[in-house]
Amino acid sequence: MECGIVTVDLHGRNTYQAKVTVDALLRRAGAGTYRLRLIHGCHQGTALRDFLQVEYGHHPQVKRLLRSPDGGATNLVLREMTE
Repeated sequence: MECGIVTVDLHGRNTYQAKVTVDALLRRAGAGTYRLRLIHGCHQGTALRDFLQVEYGHHPQVKRLLRSPDGGATNLVLREMTE
């Protein structure tokens, strides 16, 4: 974990497996966790990317979603980082 960012690779998982993983991460996210960086890839389809957008775009713990510039990862912002 780097400065409040938890990174998880979701490659090879289906949407159900991704949901179980992300829900567990959200349950365990403490005050020091600012973001969940979910790596889903961008070359083998967009099912996981689209699923994350729909499922967590309005989740009560998630302030906003940020997609990486290459489209291969989605960041769930749980709280703003303070310097």
